[in-house]
Amino acid sequence: MGRARFITLEGGEGVGKTTNLEFVERHLALRGVRFVRTREPGGTRLGEAVRDWLLGFEAVAPEAELLLLFAARAQHLDTVIRPALRSGQWVICDRFTDASYAYQGGGRGLDPQPIAFLERWIQDGLEPDLTLLLDAPVEVGLERARGRGRTDRFEAEALPFFARVRDAYLERAARFPNRIKRIDAARPLPEVRAEIARYLDALLDP
Repeated sequence: MGRARFITLEGGEGVGKTTNLEFVERHLALRGVRFVRTREPGGTRLGEAVRDWLLGFEAVAPEAELLLLFAARAQHLDTVIRPALRSGQWVICDRFTDASYAYQGGGRGLDPQPIAFLERWIQDGLEPDLTLLLDAPVEVGLERARGRGRTDRFEAEALPFFARVRDAYLERAARFPNRIKRIDAARPLPEVRAEIARYLDALLDP
């Protein structure tokens, strides 16, 4: 099966990441893959504390938001992601650095150069082997997300914010087509999962 792989799922609000993360887990388990599932922000005590703070409704400066996320990411890499990969376990992560480019770069309008600097410093060359970008029209995703009930600080943003987030994700996908695979998440779920399975199987049987 080769070396351990690092898989991330990305996308805007309401695109079905949670549902499809569970599918990825089942698909890998059926193939006998040992894996760790984690998330960002989160995955560690520090990361979960950062998550709780950032998803609350207290105003946070965009620069502070970015730095908190990368602080949590550094801890996540050091205590969860790198150790799992070294032990031969695959890592499945709900969001990673592409989200920083999309939400803080695209959505908040931060210059991508500081994000790129932090990426180089904190990750030291480590990047996902495969990023599954679940993509849907912003209106569709927001209707799904807000239909779940109470919204967090990010979900409460206005439509133009999410349009910028989506544009940034699509720009990333166009820039890194070998790693980032855009999946039309507005389609019926069986079609979405069939496409995800093809990308996973390409990693499993290169």
